Amino acid sequence: MSTTPRVVVIGAGIVGTNLADELTARGWDRVTVVDQGPLPLTGGSTSHAPGLVFQTNASKTMTAFASYTVEKFLGLDVDGAWCFNQVGGLEVATTPERLADLHRKQGWATSWGVEAQVVDVDECVRLHPLVDRERILGGLHIPSDGLAKASRAVVALARRAEARGAVFQGSTRVTGIESAGGRVTGVRTPDGVIPADVVVSCAGFWGQELGAMVGMDVPLLPLAHQFVWTGQVPELVGRNDELGEASLPILRHQDQDLYYRERVDRLGIGSYAHRPMPVDLHELPQGDVGESSMPSMLPFTEEDFAPVWEQSQLLLPSLRSAKIDSGFNGIFSFTPDGGPLIGESADVQGFWIAEAVWVTHSAGVARAVAQLLVDGRSEIDLHGCDVHRFEDVQLTPEYVTETSQQNFVEVYDVIHPLQPRRSPRDLRVSPFSARQQELGAVFLEAAGWERPHWYEANAHLVDKLPAEWVPPERDAWAGQFWSPIAAAEAWRTRTAVAVYDMTPLKRLEVSGPGALALLQRLTTGEMDKSVGSVTYTLALDEAGGIRSDLTVARLGEQLFQVGANGPLDLDHFQRQAPDDGTVAIRDVTGGTCCIGLWGPRARDLVQRVSSDDFSNDGLKYFRAKRARIGGVPVTAMRLSYVGELGWEIYTSADHGQRLWDVLWRAGQDFGVIAAGRAAFNSLRLEKGYRAWGSDMTTEHDPYEAGLGFAVRRQKTDDYVGRAAIAELGEHTGSRRLSCLTIDDGRSVVLGSEPVFVDGRPAGYVTSAAFGHTVGRPIAYAWLPAPATVGTRVEIEYFGTRIPATVAAEPLVDPEMTRIRG
Repeated sequence: MSTTPRVVVIGAGIVGTNLADELTARGWDRVTVVDQGPLPLTGGSTSHAPGLVFQTNASKTMTAFASYTVEKFLGLDVDGAWCFNQVGGLEVATTPERLADLHRKQGWATSWGVEAQVVDVDECVRLHPLVDRERILGGLHIPSDGLAKASRAVVALARRAEARGAVFQGSTRVTGIESAGGRVTGVRTPDGVIPADVVVSCAGFWGQELGAMVGMDVPLLPLAHQFVWTGQVPELVGRNDELGEASLPILRHQDQDLYYRERVDRLGIGSYAHRPMPVDLHELPQGDVGESSMPSMLPFTEEDFAPVWEQSQLLLPSLRSAKIDSGFNGIFSFTPDGGPLIGESADVQGFWIAEAVWVTHSAGVARAVAQLLVDGRSEIDLHGCDVHRFEDVQLTPEYVTETSQQNFVEVYDVIHPLQPRRSPRDLRVSPFSARQQELGAVFLEAAGWERPHWYEANAHLVDKLPAEWVPPERDAWAGQFWSPIAAAEAWRTRTAVAVYDMTPLKRLEVSGPGALALLQRLTTGEMDKSVGSVTYTLALDEAGGIRSDLTVARLGEQLFQVGANGPLDLDHFQRQAPDDGTVAIRDVTGGTCCIGLWGPRARDLVQRVSSDDFSNDGLKYFRAKRARIGGVPVTAMRLSYVGELGWEIYTSADHGQRLWDVLWRAGQDFGVIAAGRAAFNSLRLEKGYRAWGSDMTTEHDPYEAGLGFAVRRQKTDDYVGRAAIAELGEHTGSRRLSCLTIDDGRSVVLGSEPVFVDGRPAGYVTSAAFGHTVGRPIAYAWLPAPATVGTRVEIEYFGTRIPATVAAEPLVDPEMTRIRG
C-alpha cells in the first residue's frame, strides 16, 4: 500500500498534467487530476494555445523554466506524433531601438545558457523567406526555440502519469475545498469529496475562484488575446506535410506586438496590439466543449484586428493574397508583474497554486512545484514567482486590474530595468515625502513605495565636483533614469553628511518568550547576545541556499527588530513560528520610518540635537539604543550600507517629518544634503555589500556568495541549513560572486550581461553601477572560482565586448576605518 501523500491537482491543462507527470516520476503515485471540462481538451487556455516557445527572458528563472519545457517536450510523442517541433525562433527588428534590444536579449540568452545570435537581413530572409527584407534591420535567431503542441502534450503527459498510478477525472467541477485544523483534507465535487493531503490549483484563469475557496488572494486577471488562422498562403503550399505542420521558425514582430507561426500552408497570427480586454468569468459561455466551442475562446472582434492585419501584410507580403480564415479572442492570465504565481496558502496548509503559467514555462514550473512538494525546495530560485512576493496593496482588485492590463500593453515593449510604472503611483509614501518633493526628488517606484533616486536641489553641486569625481558621459541606454547629480550626492556622502530615506526597507518585529529560539533556528548568526546588539545574518533553506539576508537588532530580552528584504521574509517567519502563541510577528514597516544619516560629519550633526551619547564608545559599530533627537524618540542603529560613519535612525511614522526637519536644520552648517537610491547603490557596491535577489538567491551558498563571515560556526543551537553547509568553506565550490572594475573607466553596464573568460561565456553580471569614489564602473558577477583577482574578463553589452578585471573587494576602505570611526 502506497504511503505517499494523496494529491489532488485541479486543472488538466498543460500545467496540471505536467505536475502529475513530475510527481509520479518522483514516486508520488496517489495523484488525482480533476477538471470541469472533458478530457483531453478541457476548454481552458491549453486547448487553444498557439504553442510558440521563445525561451529567452530577462529573468534567469523564467528562461530556465522554458529551457526545461523544450527539453522535456522534445522527448514526448503521441503514437509517433511530435509534441515539440524545434523549428527555431526569429525575432525581427524594424527600428534601431529594437535591433539594439535584440543585442541585449542575445546577452540574456548567453547569460542563461541559451544559444542565440543576432543575424543580418540576409540571414533573416534565408531563415524565413516570407519576411520583406526592406522592412527589417536584422533579427535574433535562437535555434532551440520552436512549437509546442500543447493539446498533444497533455495526452502524452497524462498517459505517462496514468501508467504510474495517477487518475484523471474530466467533467468534474470543484465546488469547494475541505479543511480541518488549518490543513486541507479534500476537494468537494458534485459527486462527493475527494480526500487529499495536498491540493494544487492549476486552474489557469479560473485560479482566482479556486483561491477564494480557501480565502487566498490570487492576483491575476483573465484577459482576451487575439489569434487568427489565415487561409492558404500560396508561398507555403507544398512546404510541409500534415504531420510536420511547420518548418519555418516561429516569428515575432514586436515593434507591432505580433507573432506568427506556420501550420502546413497557413499562418497563425497572434496580436497584443489591441486594447486590453478583461474577462468576467461569470459571463463565459457554458455548454459542451469542442474544438471550436470552448469557454476560453470568445468571439473574434474583427475591428480590433484590422490594423495589425495591414501591418502583417507589410512584413509578410505573401499575406496580401491571403485572407483571414478564422479567429478568436482567447483567454489567458496576466499578473501585476508578469510573473507566474506559485506557492502555498498562508492559512490552509497543503493548498498550493501554480497559476498564470504559459505553455512556454509549463514543464519548468511543474518541476519546481513537484520539487517543493517532494523535496521541500526547488533547485531553481523562485522568489520572482512566489505568490507571496506582493505587498497587501498590490493584492487589491484595483491594483491587479490596472497593472495586469498595463503588462498586457507593454508585453513586447522595450523596457528599461529602472523604468517605473506611470500608474498607479503614490500608493505608499514615507513621512518625508513633502520635504523630498520640495527638494525636487525624482521618484522611482518599488513595491508600491515612492523612492527618491536623486534630488534636483543638488544640481548646483555638479559644477562643484572635484575633477576626479566628475562622472563620464553615459550612452543613451545607461543614461536613462540617471543623472550626474548622483555623483554629487555620493561625493557629499563621502565628504560631509547626507540623509537617506530608508523607510521602504521591510521591518519585522519578532517578540515573545519564543522569539529568541525562533531566530536562533532560522538564522546562521548568534542571536543570544546582549540587548542592543545588531547582527547581520542569513536565513538559509535546508540545502544551504540563501533564502534571505537579514539585520537583526535585539531591542529587549524578548523583542527583536528584523531588517528584511520583503514580504517573502514575513511569510517565511510566520510559517516557521510556533503555533503556541509564544512568538508574535508583525510587519511594522508602514507604521515606522527610517533615516540613514551617513558621512564623516554625521556625528557632529547628531550631537548638536541630542544629549544622548553618540560617540564611538557611547554607541559602537553594530549596536543599537533608544535615544532622543531634537525631542523625537528614536531607535538608533550604528550600521551603514554606504560605508560611512552614521546610523539608521528609526521612529514612528507620526514623528517622521519632525525628525527630518530637526536633522535638516542642524545639518546646514555641515553641508547636509538629501541623497537618493542612485548614489546609495554606487556606494554600497564600492563596499561590496550584497543585494539579495540580485546578487544571491537560494541557488547560492554563503561561501560562494562571499558571505561566509555571516555564518557563526561556533553557534551551539542548530539552524536550518546548518548540515548542508557544514563541509563548505571559502575554498569550496566552483563559482564565486566576484567584483569587477571596467578597464576603460567609463562603460557602465546595468545587470544580467554575460561575462566571458578566455573568450567563452562563463558567468553573468548581478549588480552594477558607476563607482564615484573609485572613478570607474563596478560590476558584480558570478564567475568560475579560478577567475581570481587580476583575471581579465569581458562583459558583453549590446553586442560589444567591454574589458574588465576581477578586483579585490571592497574597493573602498577595506580596513573599515571610516565606518568604525
